[in-house]
Amino acid sequence: MSAGPWLLRLLACLALVLSAPVFATDTGFLLAASSKNWASYFPGQLANGYLSTTTSPRGTEGTPSTLVAFMDYTRDDISRPAAIPGWTEIDYSTGPTHAGQSWLNQVNLDEAHFPDYRQVLNLHDATLTTRYRYVDGARITQVEVTTLVSQAAPHLAATQLRITPEFDGEVQLSFALNLWAPHQPRLPLGRISGDEMPEALVAHGLKIEPVAPSTPDRAAMWYLGDTHVLGATGDAKGLTLQLDGRAEQGLRMAEAVTVGLPAGLTVTDAAIHKSPYRLALNLKARVRKGHSYAFTKFVAFSREGWGGNAADDLALARAARANGFAHLVDAHRAAWHALWKSDVRIDGDDQAQRIVHADLYYLLANTTPGTAWATGGCGMTGGYAGHVFWDSDTWVFPALLLLHPRRAESLVNFRARTLPAAEARAKAAGLRGAKFPWEADPQNGTEQVPYSAHALGEREIHVNADVAIAQWQYYLASGDRGWLAQYGWPVIRDVADFWASRATYVAAKQRYEIHHVTSVLEAYNDVPNDTFTNASARKALDIATAAAAVVGAQADPHWAEVAARLYIPFSEKDRRHLDFDPGVAHDIDAWGDTAVPALAYPSLDVPMGADVRRNDFDYATQLIERSQQPLNSMGLSPMSIAAATQGNTDAAGAWFQRNVTADVIKPPFGVRTETATNNTGYFLTAAGGMLQNIVYGFTGLRLEKAGLVQAYPPMLPRTWHSFTLTHVALRGAYYDITVGRDRDGKVVLTRRPVEGAP
Repeated sequence: MSAGPWLLRLLACLALVLSAPVFATDTGFLLAASSKNWASYFPGQLANGYLSTTTSPRGTEGTPSTLVAFMDYTRDDISRPAAIPGWTEIDYSTGPTHAGQSWLNQVNLDEAHFPDYRQVLNLHDATLTTRYRYVDGARITQVEVTTLVSQAAPHLAATQLRITPEFDGEVQLSFALNLWAPHQPRLPLGRISGDEMPEALVAHGLKIEPVAPSTPDRAAMWYLGDTHVLGATGDAKGLTLQLDGRAEQGLRMAEAVTVGLPAGLTVTDAAIHKSPYRLALNLKARVRKGHSYAFTKFVAFSREGWGGNAADDLALARAARANGFAHLVDAHRAAWHALWKSDVRIDGDDQAQRIVHADLYYLLANTTPGTAWATGGCGMTGGYAGHVFWDSDTWVFPALLLLHPRRAESLVNFRARTLPAAEARAKAAGLRGAKFPWEADPQNGTEQVPYSAHALGEREIHVNADVAIAQWQYYLASGDRGWLAQYGWPVIRDVADFWASRATYVAAKQRYEIHHVTSVLEAYNDVPNDTFTNASARKALDIATAAAAVVGAQADPHWAEVAARLYIPFSEKDRRHLDFDPGVAHDIDAWGDTAVPALAYPSLDVPMGADVRRNDFDYATQLIERSQQPLNSMGLSPMSIAAATQGNTDAAGAWFQRNVTADVIKPPFGVRTETATNNTGYFLTAAGGMLQNIVYGFTGLRLEKAGLVQAYPPMLPRTWHSFTLTHVALRGAYYDITVGRDRDGKVVLTRRPVEGAP
């Protein structure tokens, strides 16, 4: 008796399930998409700090990709990440002759064509797996796609398409490199003024508003730059592609592909397709009903200063093909599992656990260990043009410091590597020391702020203090005097010299002030004595004196003099801090409308009495509640941390919960955006804040000369049973730190020594 169609379909489904990779059993690491997410699909990210791409609903589309600090330097523009040739596309057709034949990537994404759809971003394994049935007329194919960007072999990535056709016949496959056309229009952001910007946008038919579901409002300005292909070839017999390229006015890069075919497949034709927009290996092959066929695309990448040329990349891709997809996947998973030994584990709140894992995943995916590369505010994407802000030093760095110190070290080493550029900026401004950029180019450290916002580069100078504070925090956590002497101290010294020359002595008031500053509240563009700036500058000056003693250098006594007499705006009447000089009218409804909670941020942590903490928090709460602006996701963690420092469990928990449930978390893969409405995604700044909220806010721990000290009582959201920071690194030792409740219900913190580095 012959098997009926239902039995064949059942056997095909069983084969698909049995061949599927095993997901981590901990659902706190699994983010899933169903067909219900198609209309609101905000792509996730696959990256290893060197190479980045985004997810796509089918798992087979071509998606934009970038390389670390690989920048386009178009004349009259700001620098921006150059889009390298896209490597993810594998297209599939169920045959060349039957009626209704289509290519999978061109078919409408709907239930009729893609039933039984499920896509999973496994954060623990850093893999994207997509499964569905592809219905192309009378021909149906079971599809499974698995994609990864290797953590174990950073120059490699791969995607595997497994098909199980429910028919006999010939199929077609296309393995492509997408050679993106140069972006148009290119706006001259390096010279266009703020008054001209609206006119330029209108002239090109552009708007500054988000396009659902995932395009940010500033996509009209923050598009990816161009990579020019210098040479591209393919070998149909060897199943390979390779190309060399160069970013516009920038560095060289290379890329190579090898394709692995399933054993026993009958290939009827193989050819190379080349056009100005696409380099592809096209295949035709015969398949049999109910049989599974796995096609694997291995891709290798390099850029000037990191790897070789296309020939070298081709050798890497060939070696990966020879070793097989399973080998690459196993090594990649092992590398990510080692990273996850350092984790934040929450008992009692599954939703918070998934969001925290997503935030940590995106931080890890966009940073590198043991380098001198920083990360942009939106990671390796076009957001904020890939530039490095204070976000890297004050938001991302502290979140990684105790859990992943090698990645944190890369962020502070970036500032040491680009110190000469900062020294040149200070000299040009007639100042001593170093003036770090507001928007630093991630490759060369030059200022890259759009001309329309040039005032930020001139005046939002708190970034200098943020840089120095991060250098000192790394020393406090590592205890590495050799590193401090070679890398941290020159930065700290130059920052102190900058502040000593930038501050103005006001004889009538017998104090130092800092004038003509852009506040952290950027709507206030030219104010005296921004409180966050002055408090940060004072800490940077004190740090310089302390660092000099550690490395055996001579501290400039003027540093201590300026620090001791630097004015911090404060209302004696209300017993609270002001945002800036009381002579400035506080009358603009900017996001959050106050930076006062940031004074309690862990790395700054301005000393103050309990009454001042309470008054600062109450003042900030009133301003935020009356604001008509959408709350920036940067503002959530400072409020929770400020509440935690005063022992206000309910407020700290409530602000943290807003960070979990707010509309800034985009489905299906937990991408965090800057605001709920502007769609500026992969916002690592707020992801770092979220992690700091737990690592320092809820624990009450701070880095001081004595180590990791209990500066404030630990606290626990009332619905949580406990949380644990696993494998915390501190001065060569490792700990698990748990916050829970004792038998009497009191919140307590315990530390348990564990084995060394993973």
